[in-house]
Amino acid sequence: MLFKPWTSTHICVQKQSIPVLLEGRDALVRSQTGSGKTLAYCIPVVQSLQAMKSKIQRGDGPYALILVPTRELALQSFDTVQKLLKPFTWIVPGVLMGGEKRKSEKARLRKGINILISTPGRLVDHIKSTKNIHFRRIQWLILDEADRILDLGFEKDITVILNAINAECQERQNVLLSATLTEGVTWLADISLHDPVSISVLDESHDQSNPKSKAIPEASLPQASDELDSFAIPASLEQYVTVVPSKLRLVSLAGFILQKCKFERDQKMIIFFSSCELVDFHYNLFLQTLLSGSGALAPGALPCASTRLKFLRLHGDLEQEERTAVFQEFSRSKTGVLLCTDVAARGLDLPQVTWIVQYSAPSSPAEYIHRIGRTARIGCHGSSLLILAPSEAEYVNSLASHKINVSEIKMEDILSVLTWDDCFKGRRWGNQKPRSVGPQEIRERATVLQTVFEDYVHSSERTVSGAKKALQSFIRAYATYPRELKHIFHIRSLHLGHVAKSFGLRDAPKNLSALATRKKKANLKRPDLHRKTQSKQRLAEILRSEYSSGMETSVTKVREQNKHAGPGSQPRRAARNQRPALAVGTNKSRKPRGGKARLPRK
Repeated sequence: MLFKPWTSTHICVQKQSIPVLLEGRDALVRSQTGSGKTLAYCIPVVQSLQAMKSKIQRGDGPYALILVPTRELALQSFDTVQKLLKPFTWIVPGVLMGGEKRKSEKARLRKGINILISTPGRLVDHIKSTKNIHFRRIQWLILDEADRILDLGFEKDITVILNAINAECQERQNVLLSATLTEGVTWLADISLHDPVSISVLDESHDQSNPKSKAIPEASLPQASDELDSFAIPASLEQYVTVVPSKLRLVSLAGFILQKCKFERDQKMIIFFSSCELVDFHYNLFLQTLLSGSGALAPGALPCASTRLKFLRLHGDLEQEERTAVFQEFSRSKTGVLLCTDVAARGLDLPQVTWIVQYSAPSSPAEYIHRIGRTARIGCHGSSLLILAPSEAEYVNSLASHKINVSEIKMEDILSVLTWDDCFKGRRWGNQKPRSVGPQEIRERATVLQTVFEDYVHSSERTVSGAKKALQSFIRAYATYPRELKHIFHIRSLHLGHVAKSFGLRDAPKNLSALATRKKKANLKRPDLHRKTQSKQRLAEILRSEYSSGMETSVTKVREQNKHAGPGSQPRRAARNQRPALAVGTNKSRKPRGGKARLPRK
């Protein structure tokens, strides 16, 4: 058998998709993450190619093109195809992705690749620069994790690829797969699919009225507006949330890691952060404190916490060789903690992951779903934990409005793990037994752990600089939450001193308050200069942000003002100087608070 019937959902997505694809129909397949969509299209592709009357030659070039959003997913899909092709040695698979040497990829293309798996950006690079790449024999075009491809901004690349394929090959079978259905996915389906069958498979626990998963073999595409109301979450996934003050976030995260990965067996955890800098900071911090057995940090080091713990990191700034090695090592491991960005949030099949921790809250319900989708796969049980600050607690209601319900874990229950190990014992508690400890000792032991982190961070200029960079990256990421979540995640709700504690800093960086003082003085002496400087800084913040909504609207306002300006007045330069002013509105009476002068306003 090419695949085994793991769960009813896995059987259903493959049972509904494979016959349709073997008939030669275009298809839009929508199913929950971890439901086996990769095999649902790989099996028909391999079956059709090996059954061709004229035997495929390597030099023929690609017969199937599979586009995926990330390098890790490309490697995973390549591994799956390789396994299916073991009996059919004359069909050659290949992968193209960023981080690899172009010369070696060109050499492989020259020799011939029959099933080509690629990320969109690297394929466009080869279309523009590699002469021996062609698509005249393409019979299959697969767009896997289509929603993520669009989220990463590959719309133009997809258009270039479709134009290049259409120029050489008009007739082919197209398959688009996605866990969520957005307006972008509907647009992509409209331009790439021809008279498609729409297959929507949801977990049966989320469709009580129909115990069987849904499959809709219709030519018409479902509406994108249904997306938020029909997220499919496996029934074997337990979801939790904990509300933690900012100054205790770091020790709570460390306590949860110790609780699950030191004192419990066979635990495998993924922790999501908002940026590469945050991943690097926490990776180095935990490596040098929770795993330190050298005594270099004595008396703060915790050599007793080193057993069963293994930390790995994965993000887009790593070299490709390291990314591949980390991905493969974590896939093979039965235990370990992977600290990562959303580069690992989509499509990756990382076996036996038991816990997903979202240390940085996701910016959308779809992102939340994809993150927790790394666990409870193939019928296994899994759990997820979302860590929120008290000012962010309303986010739970936002998730509940999309039928995503979470249970609460008390912060005290997480920190109580520190009473299980004498290396966290405070001085004045002596040899008191853990069973008789109360909230006071839990707080003191949390202080001991926080002191360990602060001692490491302040042990050198390099570590202090790394913590400050991570703090700045956190603030920039916090400013990028979409407009509909700004009332929950707003810069003004942060206490920078407490947030600094969560990065092992004893105080908030002084340059923030100093900058605020200088800005107030400049505002009194030269208001016009202050306004221009403020605009440039806001523009820099916008350019660093993932979201830049409102910019086009403000340019339009400036143009209208220029129209109504008097004949002797100077027109404003909207394109260059005035764009940043649009991001903060026109309320001039609001003064920046001390310590927050550099932060963008809503």
